[in-house]
Amino acid sequence: MSRRLASLALVVPAALAGLLGLAPVAATAAAPDGTADISHVEVTDAGVEMLVSVPRGADVRLDGVTATIAGQPAGQVSAQPASATDAVRRTTVLVVDTSPSMRGERFAAAKQAAATFLDTVPDDVEVGIVSFAGDITVAQPPTLDHAAARTVLDSLRIAPRTRLYDGVLRAVRVAGTEGQRRLLVLSDGADTSTTSLASVVATLRRTRTQVDAIALDAGTPSAALSRLAAAGRGTVIAADRADLEQAFAGEADALDRQIVVSATRPAGLSATSGTVSVTVPTATGTLTADAYATIGRAAIVPASAPSVPSLGVVGPGLPSWALYAGVGVLGVGLLGLLVLLVPRAPQPLSAADRVSRYTSAVSGLGGGQAGLPKIDPDQAIAQAKDAATQMLHRNRDLETRIARRLDAAGSEMKPAEWLLVHLGVFVAAALLGLLLSAGNLLLGLLVVVLGAVGPWIVLGVRGARRRRRFAASLPDTLQLMSGALAAGLSLQQAVDTIVKEGSDPIAGEFRRVMVETRLGVSVEEALDGVAERFESKDFEWVVMAIRIQRQVGGNLAELLDTVAATMREREYMRRQVASLSAEGRLSAWVLGCLPGLFLLYLVLTQGSYVAPLFHDPRGWVLLGGGTLWLSLGVFWMSRLVKVEV
Repeated sequence: MSRRLASLALVVPAALAGLLGLAPVAATAAAPDGTADISHVEVTDAGVEMLVSVPRGADVRLDGVTATIAGQPAGQVSAQPASATDAVRRTTVLVVDTSPSMRGERFAAAKQAAATFLDTVPDDVEVGIVSFAGDITVAQPPTLDHAAARTVLDSLRIAPRTRLYDGVLRAVRVAGTEGQRRLLVLSDGADTSTTSLASVVATLRRTRTQVDAIALDAGTPSAALSRLAAAGRGTVIAADRADLEQAFAGEADALDRQIVVSATRPAGLSATSGTVSVTVPTATGTLTADAYATIGRAAIVPASAPSVPSLGVVGPGLPSWALYAGVGVLGVGLLGLLVLLVPRAPQPLSAADRVSRYTSAVSGLGGGQAGLPKIDPDQAIAQAKDAATQMLHRNRDLETRIARRLDAAGSEMKPAEWLLVHLGVFVAAALLGLLLSAGNLLLGLLVVVLGAVGPWIVLGVRGARRRRRFAASLPDTLQLMSGALAAGLSLQQAVDTIVKEGSDPIAGEFRRVMVETRLGVSVEEALDGVAERFESKDFEWVVMAIRIQRQVGGNLAELLDTVAATMREREYMRRQVASLSAEGRLSAWVLGCLPGLFLLYLVLTQGSYVAPLFHDPRGWVLLGGGTLWLSLGVFWMSRLVKVEV
């Protein structure tokens, strides 16, 4: 293997990977055992590619390199110098301390040593520069233009404070996420930032970024630099100003002595992680290196295959489709039960049918299988209604709330009947969610929640529409009532006129008023019931005016004309306000719905891209925080565009 730094025979590099101890390694110490080290592993379509560091002076025979993957011999193995291939990206970021402690000859020596590193580092290594003091500066993003990096290095200046930990975190981000990533930290270990050392150590371990630290004028390197190097699987080099250039040159030499070993995956190997081992023959012996790493990708379902989870077998000997078949049968059965529960008008029985039913019932008294009574759908419906009614009687508040919503929506169903329908919708939605989700818990829960709250939402929407129609037709109704009273009709006759001439929902509600008055309820109380069901303040004023007129006298027809004119003016004002605030309300709808709809689009089209939001605790925190702030924003916008008239 070629040598680019033959003139540096007295320079001893630091071991870059595989060292977990905290003891400092001097720049002039030789490798204790002369072993190789696997510093990086990448998964390819055919197998893995490993970046192997070999000791200085080893005469490596690349044609004799062998490898094993998960204990099995690799299919094909090839090796070449890392500088001769771009199979593995190599990035080194110089993290330079520019605090006041570096002032004077130390800073000049540090820049000269870093310049030596840039001159001797292999051409395929991307080099970046991050300086830290009071501010963190990305002086040079990773680049292959080492001359440009040297120009940037010469422009570094001293600044107050020392934010070592923030500088290391910024360098981790600058190094990227691909290939071998190394940080070369030049510092005395002091830090004045608020970032904790534990968070930096956790980031280095999570991103698997290698860290080598050069401690300046430290007989014993600081504990902070030692922990950073240990987390980055690197070493701390104790170097004074005289040894700086040798230390940086040793780091460049270590990069030049790396080789890339490509190994194909053994036939039949299905494991995605395991131990990889490389044997490198040399003129004086054999070097061996191993590491535990990812060795394969998880199986990917083809795009043409249905998005159904692989369930293997269900129970003893049952195929995977048995689960879906069982769910389908259960769904069909529940659907049939719901059809049976739908009330049907009773059909008149002929004389022959009555005689046949009577004889069947009499013959059934004698016992035997033939005498078992048949299931009567009407009887089953009645029993289900009785059970729901008894449950509602034990919870009067629920029954009252359901009855109020049914009245507002104009439904003729009883609370017990609606409860049965709601239960059926919920069960059907649960089955539908199980069939459509295909193992997606979020989609299944969404369908179940829709089944639970959907009927309530439908009732609310129908009630709101009915109230709007009532409010829109109320002024015309009052005008019609005023005309009837002016023609000499009584109040009850005027109400009957509205029943005959009006339209729903006014006609239906006034018909109910007529029925209640015939049962002994006063007209005022019956009209109060209409105002309560529709939650109409305008109609409450009408009832109040009728009650006052009946107590003190007066011209009710003229009073109703005045109230109708006032309602028309208020409705005109409402529409004018609605038109003026339309742009704001549309903006509120767009801003409120856009994040959720875009997230749903990403889930359906790029599920793997947003999967961490649903499977990682940090994603849950982001979703919760985003939902909270979005809800606050929607609430605030709704308050801004809502104008009370």
